[in-house]
Amino acid sequence: MKIIDKPNRKDWQTILQRPTQTVNDIESSVNTIFDSVKMNGDVAISKFTKQFDKVNLNTFLVSQNEIEIAINTISNELKEAITLAKSNIEKFHNAQQTDAVFVETTKGVQCWQEKRPIKKVGLYIPGGTAPLFSTVLMLAIPANIAGCKEIVMCSPPDKNGEINSAILYAANLCGVTKIYKVGGIQAIAGMTFGTESIPKVSKIFGPGNQFVTVAKQLATKFGVAIDMPAGPSELLVFADDSANAAFVASDLLSQAEHGVDSQVLLVSTSKEIIESVKSELQKQLSELTRKEIATQAISNSRFIYVENKEVALELINEYAPEHFIICSENEVYFIDNIDNAGSVFIGNYTPESAGDYASGTNHTLPTNGFSKAYSGVNLDSFLKSITFQKISKVGLQNIGGAIETMAEAEGLQAHKNAVSIRLKEINN
Repeated sequence: MKIIDKPNRKDWQTILQRPTQTVNDIESSVNTIFDSVKMNGDVAISKFTKQFDKVNLNTFLVSQNEIEIAINTISNELKEAITLAKSNIEKFHNAQQTDAVFVETTKGVQCWQEKRPIKKVGLYIPGGTAPLFSTVLMLAIPANIAGCKEIVMCSPPDKNGEINSAILYAANLCGVTKIYKVGGIQAIAGMTFGTESIPKVSKIFGPGNQFVTVAKQLATKFGVAIDMPAGPSELLVFADDSANAAFVASDLLSQAEHGVDSQVLLVSTSKEIIESVKSELQKQLSELTRKEIATQAISNSRFIYVENKEVALELINEYAPEHFIICSENEVYFIDNIDNAGSVFIGNYTPESAGDYASGTNHTLPTNGFSKAYSGVNLDSFLKSITFQKISKVGLQNIGGAIETMAEAEGLQAHKNAVSIRLKEINN
């Protein structure tokens, strides 16, 4: 970890740089796999599954028997925990439903907006060192509430050709319609183009490593939408003298253990807190089962001392963290003025892991500074807004002249004529 004392603004960009490869470093690999899957379908999927996941599969689709085995494998304690999380996530996302918007903009001109579900969506669930069954809840629950008809899920198989039982249990519980043992770039390519086994979807959701993130961005070139660029996890904590150093250290480590390319930052107006957190971090790190992963991630961390909360907020908005924890006696200042963050956690007793699992908010969030422009996954992510209008004769008389004038000014005669011909019929 590196402690930085009152950094100059001209150095902020360097200090806040993420420990990720550039798109150029990754894009050639992604393009190669995309081209192969587009041309060769399941044959290419099999090839890359063997190459990257070290397993030969005869079929990618998870059978009902495999799901039943997974259901019986999961402990009752874990089932109860998942049920609690599911309930809270459902409550929060159900509350996001909105009514149709209707307005008569001018007498005789009726306009309204209604939402429709995206019919076919694809969910990517990371496996690897941490099988994220919680992400199944975060994606499948709002997809079902939205009314998506087909929910396709891909997750990488282990060396035995199986998907983690908790992932399968959560997927079955939350209404996923088809589950495939496919991971990485090839999974995104499969859902982008469709293969003999994997359906083509309209929108792809879910986090992943740097390769998955670039693959999702490439998918947009082929007419498939994505939720957001969501790559390696990151966390920024602001802590002043009111913070509990042990709590702060535990939060930093909770994100550091995600992966070696995760990044955690501490911004503080207190040098004492920085030193205390540093000490706690080393103490807690030694007790972690994923110590090696967390240690590598911590090497990308920054402890940044700033002179006041105003500078802190400016730096935090510049970084635009995925997760932002506020441990400050001035928490209202940060709540009111934060512009760029995926999800915000307030106070000493609000750990980031609550949002990861069971508080109810969604944990699929924009990383790498994309919270400056993107929202995290929510109910609207699975919906489209369609506008409608109906104009009466009186309505067209009220706005027709303006349309004719504007169309003529733009040189679009046919646009003007589409109104003029109707007005002539009405006037006659």
